[in-house]
Amino acid sequence: MDAIYDTSVNAELLAGMRLARQAIARGQLVVMPTDTVYGVAADAFNPEAVALLLAAKGRDRQAPPPVLIPSVATLDALASSVPDAVRDLAAAFWPGGLTIILDAQPSLAWDLGETRGTVALRVPNHPIALELLADTGPLAVSSANLTGAPAARTAANALEQLGESVAVYLDGGEVGSDPSTIIDATGLARGTGGIRILREGVISAAALLEVIGDLLEPATEILGATEAPNAASASTPPAGNGD
Repeated sequence: MDAIYDTSVNAELLAGMRLARQAIARGQLVVMPTDTVYGVAADAFNPEAVALLLAAKGRDRQAPPPVLIPSVATLDALASSVPDAVRDLAAAFWPGGLTIILDAQPSLAWDLGETRGTVALRVPNHPIALELLADTGPLAVSSANLTGAPAARTAANALEQLGESVAVYLDGGEVGSDPSTIIDATGLARGTGGIRILREGVISAAALLEVIGDLLEPATEILGATEAPNAASASTPPAGNGD
């Protein structure tokens, strides 16, 4: 059976989602559409599955993937401290293209790579992604492309790049947005600073400023939407090039 399932066809949607859930439970990889670009997903709490995701993309542990969650209600379960300003941003932009880096709950039994105790979280604004997340719980998700290649905007393009390393491809049609904006809120949570933009994507700095005002630190060097922040270049590492 073909690994790509057209989610616009009801029978393929049902089969694809069932097989995707099973694949995640077995520690395999799934490609799914999001509101930004296609993402390759693994069980966030399965270290072997996360390692498989990084290997499929040609990445190492220095570029840990972000974690997609089904709703803002999951935020407190994964982050150790959530400032009010972060809740305001989540209310304004989730579901949507904003990835927020916070300190992870120290009790979490996962290994996403060299995160230095942080986690990058996002609620995607896409029905297929949200349906899968509702069934599986948090997923480690990075853009469905080989490192250094353009992000996949179709399931077929993701298949061309990732091939048989992925068990199931959920085809949600073409997506056409820039990657998410990545912000680092660990300084605010720790009381040592404000919120920094690490990569400006679909959510502009001006839009963030409208919500949190002077808690947004002045820009120094912001990476473009097609660039991936490097863990070594930030005091707290973001999660790869994200989605």
